[in-house]
Amino acid sequence: MFRNSTGVVGLGDLLQPVRRRLGLAITLQAAAAVVAVVPLAAVAELARVLLAAGPIDHDRAWQVAGIAAGALIGWLALSGVASALAHHADLDFQLSVRRRLVRHLGRVPLGWFTDRGAGAIGKAVQHDVDTMHHLVAHAALSLTSSVITPVVTLVYLFTVDWRMALILLIPITAGVAVFVRLAMTMESQTAAFDEAQQRIAGRVVEFVEGIAVVKLFGQARRAHAQYGQAADDFARFFLAWVSKGYRASAVSELLLSPVTVLLAVLVGGTAMVTSGRLAATELLPFAILGLGLASPLQALHYYSHDAEKASVAAKRVGSLLAAPVLEVARDPRRPVGARVELAAVQYAYDAGRPVLNGIDLVLEPGTVTALVGASGSGKTTLAKLLPRFFDPVSGWVAIGGVDVREIAPAELYRLVSFVLQDVQLLDASVRDNIRLARPDADDETVRRAARAAAIDERIRALPLGYDAVVGRDVRLSGGEAQRVSIARAILADTPIVVLDEATAHADAESEALIQDALSELAAGRTVLVVAHRLASVVGADRIVVLHEGRIVEQGRHEELLTAGGPYARLWELQEDHVGAGAAVGSGEGR
Repeated sequence: MFRNSTGVVGLGDLLQPVRRRLGLAITLQAAAAVVAVVPLAAVAELARVLLAAGPIDHDRAWQVAGIAAGALIGWLALSGVASALAHHADLDFQLSVRRRLVRHLGRVPLGWFTDRGAGAIGKAVQHDVDTMHHLVAHAALSLTSSVITPVVTLVYLFTVDWRMALILLIPITAGVAVFVRLAMTMESQTAAFDEAQQRIAGRVVEFVEGIAVVKLFGQARRAHAQYGQAADDFARFFLAWVSKGYRASAVSELLLSPVTVLLAVLVGGTAMVTSGRLAATELLPFAILGLGLASPLQALHYYSHDAEKASVAAKRVGSLLAAPVLEVARDPRRPVGARVELAAVQYAYDAGRPVLNGIDLVLEPGTVTALVGASGSGKTTLAKLLPRFFDPVSGWVAIGGVDVREIAPAELYRLVSFVLQDVQLLDASVRDNIRLARPDADDETVRRAARAAAIDERIRALPLGYDAVVGRDVRLSGGEAQRVSIARAILADTPIVVLDEATAHADAESEALIQDALSELAAGRTVLVVAHRLASVVGADRIVVLHEGRIVEQGRHEELLTAGGPYARLWELQEDHVGAGAAVGSGEGR
């Protein structure tokens, strides 16, 4: 397979499945481009036959006309077949790239997605594939014609009279030279243009996202002035950048225009004819074919631009295909039981900066283990090792005595479900959102899970009930969406549950309902809870305190308070924080 020098999959590799068909289409289009010159040359030849001194050679005239007609039919056939082949190749190309992306991304660790926006991935899957589609279905054939047709035309004209061919090339060469210089100049300033775009985009985002704050503190006029200044700076840069290009572009297009080419032919041809160096009828091929010589050259810019965009799009797609994948065991093992063990676990997002270091932990079936600690202590990272959002750098995580790396992914997700603080609901009915893990679940089973998650009553109150489409028919609050995700986990009925700050964004009423739903979910299961508010895990069977990626303390709530260690200090800080909030709310301490 063809890859670029960085090892990332390139355009050549992506085109591999359709390379032969696309090559055949280009070959046919090249033949069509050669044949396309024949009718125009035949017109010039026919004019010379008809204008020749003496009686008209009717046989020769009809022969030339027949050749022109045959060439026209041949051009239509060749270009039609080439276009059909290219479009069929394009459909298979798009399908193969999208399938390849889906297959690869399906094997990428879940943690990889949390570091990347969905927009970038969606852009590669949809927009970038569409960009490459234009190259395969259209630009490749057009580029072939734009190169072959002028070359064949020039070869023919040189056989007619090399001196007139050189005269014809004067405006064309000058126009191409100006255009090449323009392209090089514009390309050298592309980075500056991108930076200018990023500056104005940054100001727009800053202005829009901060509008509430700046208005609240009476700084709307100042913020608007900063945005206006950035917009003016961009406008001045853009006008200077574009005006320079427009001037050169105008000169190039003027030199390559049919009027200029015809003028060169007429002036040069008149001088050649009047001096007796060229017969008047020999001037016709240059007047007829020369006018069509410049247009394909002008189009080359657009087609080369399409090719450049396709190459850039392919690099973005290739970067996704180069994303590291989770290793899958060739002979997966089935765990026995729901006991979870972590031994000597280390993990680092960046080399030399460990997030977890030497973690040894056992989660017994039927118990609730809570992870607490300051922000950045490694709580969420540790919890995500269980469902294999990523694998540890060293050490191992085992379920039922089997390393999770030796468990088939489908089997792993039948063992572990997780409820995250940032709920992701699909653009589908509430029913389908709940039964995501069990698509075959009947309505009563779905409702039973919703009742257990304390969300059934809210759903039934909707005009469309469980058929309501999330985001279209109903907009759920953060707490309601969280309870839907808990119902989903209840329905999945996995023996192990990971809860990551499940009540982080909930108000007091929603938190109470979510806690009830979590209690239902946790019953009889091995539960790992990432907690920010210590009050929510005081009843946990074991509380594990993390500090800078290490376990510094563990035990039950009362034991840890009595010990007076890190957990007791965290508890005291949170109690003081709650007390200060209550004082502010009641008007004290002013």
